[in-house]
Amino acid sequence: MRTTNTVLIAAAAGAALVLTGCGTDSAGTSSTSGASTSVVESQARFNDADVAFLEGMYPHHAQAVEMADLVAGRTDNADVVALAAAVEAAQQPEMDRMTTWLQQWGKPVPTPDMHGMSHGDGMMSADQMDALTALSGTEFDRQWLTMMIEHHEGAIDMANTELADGENPEATQMATDIVTAQQKEIADMQAALG
Repeated sequence: MRTTNTVLIAAAAGAALVLTGCGTDSAGTSSTSGASTSVVESQARFNDADVAFLEGMYPHHAQAVEMADLVAGRTDNADVVALAAAVEAAQQPEMDRMTTWLQQWGKPVPTPDMHGMSHGDGMMSADQMDALTALSGTEFDRQWLTMMIEHHEGAIDMANTELADGENPEATQMATDIVTAQQKEIADMQAALG
């Protein structure tokens, strides 16, 4: 009986806390709706530049992740291995967010398979990717770093276009983050090239 009373008291206290958190302010509106509404409004606000940025950046990131995956088994260069890990750690979560935003906006999500498609902006052709796949050791390192620098430069150009023309605050923040992160990685890659 004592355990049942303790559980009931705890449940009542929890319910009171939940109800307090969902109370109304002096105007009679929900006190939590302001924050939720502003997030929903900012997510709903987008333009064609935001959509183009996400639709172009998604396959761009997918190719960078594919290039990062090629590192395993082809090199023992610690710098290249670390750079590849950083690329994958940053870009896969960004791809997940791009997918969510495009779905929320009612737009199609691009597929990661970009082979045979011409995106420009630092995208590698299927032939370039095949040639990279065939390399190993220092030849692989040099080619991977060279290609990834070009790839990152393309991403920075795309992000700068978003910053100039985009409207959605989350997408423009992602563009800012991409510019910052990829400029640093380019510097690291140039240093690794020597």
